[in-house]
Amino acid sequence: MSKNIRIERWSGAALEQYIPDLARLRIEVFRDFPYLYDGDYDYEKKYLQTHINSPSSVIVLAFDGDKIVGASTAMAMRDEAAEMQQPFLEHGYNLDDVFYCSESVLDKNYRGLGLGVKFFEQREAHAADLGGFKIITFCCVERPTNHPRRPADYVPLDAFWTKRGYVKHPELTTSYSWRDLDDIEETPKPMTFWLKHEC
Repeated sequence: MSKNIRIERWSGAALEQYIPDLARLRIEVFRDFPYLYDGDYDYEKKYLQTHINSPSSVIVLAFDGDKIVGASTAMAMRDEAAEMQQPFLEHGYNLDDVFYCSESVLDKNYRGLGLGVKFFEQREAHAADLGGFKIITFCCVERPTNHPRRPADYVPLDAFWTKRGYVKHPELTTSYSWRDLDDIEETPKPMTFWLKHEC
């Protein structure tokens, strides 16, 4: 990892100052496959506010000087949206046992430097600091292999996640709606959870 990049964990109202930068970065990164998200600043501001308001949340920021080049969010599953909680409730999990890693976004110019590993390490460390969690999880969107916007050189992150100790659980699925590029309306996207039992 570049010695010029620093990683910091932030929570609460102190994050307010970074909302414009975080919204910009999320909109930029999530335009790429597999998310293909046609972002909106007002939506992003509202979304990020939920992390600021949650007492269990953390946002891990990667700085190059004063510039934010990456961010990763997480919070207790009990504070998450109902569509994220539902598959766990249906399969008998106690939401208080589960810590949810929402997403990571990273400027293309800073990939391959080990920041993805740092994001997971810092979110897992935050869960450990809070205490009481038995499971760390995240979910990823499922796109068909013949999707017209799938790049020829696209490589799924399954191997990276497996190396971090996460296991895919096809029985734990949900859907989340957003507007794809070139679409007029939001449509639901299938999402599958990966779990790590280590807390």
